[in-house]
Amino acid sequence: MGMDRKIKKKKWPPKRIAGLAAVVIFIGLVIYVFLFKFSKSTLNVKKERITVSTVTEGPFQEFIPIIGNVLPIDTVFIDADEGGRVENIFVRAGTIVEKGDPILELANTDLLLTIMWREAELFQQTDNLRRTRLSLEQYRLQLNQELTQIDNLLLQQQRTYERYKELRKDSLISEHEYELAKDQYEYLVKRKELTIESQRNEMKFRTTQIDALVAQLKRMESNLEVAQEKLGNLTIRARVSGHLTSLDVELGQSKAPGQRLGQIDVLSGFRVRASIDQHYITRVEVGRTGQFPYADHSYKLEVKKIYPEVRDGRFDVDMEFTEKEPEGIRRGLTLHIRLELGDISEALLLSKGGFYSSTGGNWVYVLDDSESVATKRSIRLNRQNTEVYEVLSGLSPGEKVITSSYESFGKMERLILQ
Repeated sequence: MGMDRKIKKKKWPPKRIAGLAAVVIFIGLVIYVFLFKFSKSTLNVKKERITVSTVTEGPFQEFIPIIGNVLPIDTVFIDADEGGRVENIFVRAGTIVEKGDPILELANTDLLLTIMWREAELFQQTDNLRRTRLSLEQYRLQLNQELTQIDNLLLQQQRTYERYKELRKDSLISEHEYELAKDQYEYLVKRKELTIESQRNEMKFRTTQIDALVAQLKRMESNLEVAQEKLGNLTIRARVSGHLTSLDVELGQSKAPGQRLGQIDVLSGFRVRASIDQHYITRVEVGRTGQFPYADHSYKLEVKKIYPEVRDGRFDVDMEFTEKEPEGIRRGLTLHIRLELGDISEALLLSKGGFYSSTGGNWVYVLDDSESVATKRSIRLNRQNTEVYEVLSGLSPGEKVITSSYESFGKMERLILQ
């Protein structure tokens, strides 16, 4: 009789071992990946090496920093109205001049010869006019004598004719004698009429001739005055009172008409010329104001003129002081100006810093409540000035942000602050 043998069951069958091993491997893999990723995306940073700024809500005004140069309120250029050789220099650059003061003198031989020729021509024309007028007076006397003679003959013949007319009635003279007296009388009447008509036409012609000579003489006098005025322009005088800041002449130099010789700065005030990036050309308007520090005070300027021409990516504006000019300000001084581009408005603000060069303003590291961990967060910025950015989204008032440079952080997702 056989006995049944009890089979001993194994505690760790192969399938169970295999399943348990798979679970252990999965857990290990998860831990490994987590630790690997955590170690790769986290960086320890010392607090003293970073700058932390608080997001605030307050008034924002967009402005840009520009550099302006002080210029005189007005500049008058000195040009050569007439060409010539520099004969005399009465003052030098750097001198204060009064309006009308002689600055330099040019010599122009051709202009002198032209004036001499025109003076001789004018003298000749004046003599022609005098002789023509004298001739007209002589002719007028001659005509008067001739007319007087005709009147005398006519008067005598009229008496003879009237006497013969009476004698003819009594048949005391022949018909032939009467006809002769009548014909002679009528001839003298007609001769007088023709003489008067001829004299009138001749006088009209000669008067017209004199008028033409007078008109020509006036033109010649006017031309001579212009030439003499040009001669006077060879002495170049200050057109305004001010500071003769430049004078580019030397004795013996030849200067062409219209050539720039120097300039005078009017000392009654100053203006500021600033060069601005063309990016802002549509936003800078006449009336915009800017401020600059000088001698521990702040002064305000106002845009008065905009030059639309763009050169080397920049355009110029002229600004003037809105109040009294600073004491001691002078031509050529450089001013650092904050030019306003818009009105003041309420906005969410973030201080400017080195982070922008790494992120372009698209993301920042934001500290948690414990201020021991900073996490990467996407944001959106808008306008800016020299101090702050305007935040459109991604941040809230009171949050703290690392605003110093991110160059040493790489692409870390989190920073541990120590």
